[in-house]
Amino acid sequence: MKTLIFIMTAVYVGSALALALYAAGTLVLLALWWRHRRDDFSAPRPAEDDWPTVTVQLPVFNEREVIGRLIDAVAAFDYPRAKLRVQVLDDSTDDTRLVVAQRVERFSRAGLDITHLRRTDRRGYKAGALAAALEQTDSDLIAIFDADFVPPPDFLRRVVPHFLADPRLGMVQTRWGHLNAEENLLTRGQALSLDGHFVIEQTARSRGGLLLSFNGAGGVWRAVAIRDAGGWSDATLTEDLDLSYRAQLKGWRFRYLPDVVVPAEVPPQIAAYKRQQARWAKGNTQVLLRLLPEVWRCPHFTLAQKCMGTLHLCQYLVHPLMLALLLLTLPMLITSAIKGLSLAPLGLAGLGPPLLYVLSQRTLYPDGWTWARRMLAFPALMALGTGLALTNTLAVLSALLGQPNVFQRTPKFRGQSWQQSGYALHFSWTTFGEAALAVYALWCGMLMLRFLPSLAPFLFLYAYAFGTVALWGLAEGLQLWLAGRNTTLRGHPA
Repeated sequence: MKTLIFIMTAVYVGSALALALYAAGTLVLLALWWRHRRDDFSAPRPAEDDWPTVTVQLPVFNEREVIGRLIDAVAAFDYPRAKLRVQVLDDSTDDTRLVVAQRVERFSRAGLDITHLRRTDRRGYKAGALAAALEQTDSDLIAIFDADFVPPPDFLRRVVPHFLADPRLGMVQTRWGHLNAEENLLTRGQALSLDGHFVIEQTARSRGGLLLSFNGAGGVWRAVAIRDAGGWSDATLTEDLDLSYRAQLKGWRFRYLPDVVVPAEVPPQIAAYKRQQARWAKGNTQVLLRLLPEVWRCPHFTLAQKCMGTLHLCQYLVHPLMLALLLLTLPMLITSAIKGLSLAPLGLAGLGPPLLYVLSQRTLYPDGWTWARRMLAFPALMALGTGLALTNTLAVLSALLGQPNVFQRTPKFRGQSWQQSGYALHFSWTTFGEAALAVYALWCGMLMLRFLPSLAPFLFLYAYAFGTVALWGLAEGLQLWLAGRNTTLRGHPA
């Protein structure tokens, strides 16, 4: 019995320390951001004849709602037409391919060098499509946008000069904006999360000399850097993070431009958001297993780069740790092992994430009280940050166990009612698991009020987060059922 209690205590304390360490990493990023927030990284524009050739790649899979809008935006780029190529990498199995074919034909007649690339299979998913398309271009630079993005006309004019100013610059990432941030409470919470990442974290990593990642879209690569790093790989579900680290291991420099904004959609459906985050969690963990040893062996990385890079690659491990803390609370209480622990000082590190979100909104909206109004969605963000621990833990375990990859796209709806879309995702069984965890956390919190009141708020937060995500899932399931029933009653198949 003593051995079991020792093991439980070690796991509990270890999980708490690891979470505190990760939160402390946020404080480091905040300090770097504050120090470098006003640094200037401008680059002189070249003469009109000196712009390099750019191929814009648009990887697509069943995106009929949004792909036309993206092609229209890319066709409107203010860039020398003789230096601009567009590849639509279309692996679609539905009528998306018809929408693409119509746009390609129209813009080809108008003089744009645009091609519609179709593969016989979807091998390698997005990474496979990008790798195949790279073989069909000799452009100096490669710009990549997912189907739900709407880049501004001057995007290339603002990004490309940085490559001309630095021959070892391998990639430039820009900031994601939000097309539908105000659609519902879920999208408002996601917008806060993404703003914290792009305004604070990416700026701090780039200007503070830390390892930086390509975010999968809204960025431009030097083609030779992709090839030098070994090209796109489907070994992980996050081909963007994987290539980013391999390129930096080869000595290529990255840059982030927070002032260049590319708006995109965020998932308005909790099931879609859970799928997206689970894919990122598995892929991130796969990159961790694949490249962390190389990061620590790399002779030209500094100790700071290695340490912060490790925290970056471990970011989705926080969810198994959070789940472990919750599940161990009751056994630790029953055995009285928890009463001898004093972990309260570790909570100070937890001040980093809330401060990050406040500062990101204050930076984006410096005038008036818009930033404060947007922070009203912070409870939704808190629910998402903890309430997805179950699905993300399952994804992390899938990576650790080496289970095969299945790339599941995040559906896009272009502002229409997602309940009426054929792309809407069905009810997920994990909703019941989240509901069970909410009940368990609430029960443990009530017990802690009697035996150890200082831990009760922590458990009530878990109950709130899992309960909110479960209610979102149940509500969506009901909405989909009602939408299907109404369609059937109107005489159309559900």
